[in-house]
Amino acid sequence: MLAAVLLPVLAGCGGGSGESLKLSAPLPDTVPSGTQIRIGDPSVQAILDASGLGKQLTDAGVDVQWANITGGPQSIQAFRGDQLDCSSVADIPSLFAAWTGTSTRIVFQSVTVDPLRHPTYELGTAPGTTVRSLADLRGKRIAYSAGQAQGALVLRVLQKAGLSRKDVTLVDLTSTGDSYVTALGSGAVDVAPLGASNVRIYRAKYPRGGAVPTGIRDDAATLYCLTSAVRDAGKAAALKVYVAVRARALLWKNTHPDQYAKAYLEGTQGLSAADARAVIADDGTTGIPANWDNAVTRLQRTADLLAREQHHPKLDVSTLVDRRYEKVEAAAAGSRAVTGDAS
Repeated sequence: MLAAVLLPVLAGCGGGSGESLKLSAPLPDTVPSGTQIRIGDPSVQAILDASGLGKQLTDAGVDVQWANITGGPQSIQAFRGDQLDCSSVADIPSLFAAWTGTSTRIVFQSVTVDPLRHPTYELGTAPGTTVRSLADLRGKRIAYSAGQAQGALVLRVLQKAGLSRKDVTLVDLTSTGDSYVTALGSGAVDVAPLGASNVRIYRAKYPRGGAVPTGIRDDAATLYCLTSAVRDAGKAAALKVYVAVRARALLWKNTHPDQYAKAYLEGTQGLSAADARAVIADDGTTGIPANWDNAVTRLQRTADLLAREQHHPKLDVSTLVDRRYEKVEAAAAGSRAVTGDAS
């Protein structure tokens, strides 16, 4: 049956099979010999090493070429240079890839169980800045990266606070490494969205700085890939294996927080043992959704907000998700898959 939907493609597909797979075709079960998949997924890479689950990839013939890349700007640049097939990101990069002419598909979704109690971001506040709640944002300089999750969060925060872009000064600044930490500490901005590990770093470096919760769901986490990768039969088969193993890896992280903290937060991110434990406590539990319905609904709302606020064309986000992989990750999670994920 599969042979009926396989067609020759041009060479130079970065270790693919050389056969094209229609996006409507079933995912192949066998990974052709010599298939490589280039993935930027540092935290999961660390989990696979620490847990031993990486053996499931090699046993299935999946050759992962790891890239120390994550986040929208880096991944889109690598996609355009044909240096990467997939990357772990929030939901915004898939939208900006579409708006800037790079065709991608989301192949993995995860959620945070009880996301409002365990937010991904807080609003870091500069030393001496009197921001105690969202109402205090009026007139403030806020770090803003249009193509990243942090940028969309800023727009949602303003919306919740009843403010518009005209009520604040948005300072264009891409969030890479500790750039937002430095901008806050130096007084270049008054407010910046900071992830959990960066909140710890910021407070350690600048004790007079602060952070306030947003009260907004911000737990979107995906793996997105070049459309050309999921159209390559070999890479699509390799991704089918990877998506299943990735689901098991994230569930392993839930039950082995100390090993994860040591392998990734300390070993890769450079956090102290105490800060790593604090981040684990803040992170909460990762859930594998039984289906993607609510995630797609949230993504559409975000796309509509960004289209309106940033003057992009309207976008149907169903064209950005490859729901063939939806059942793959849910099956890997089994009875531990999260049902009723609130939108």
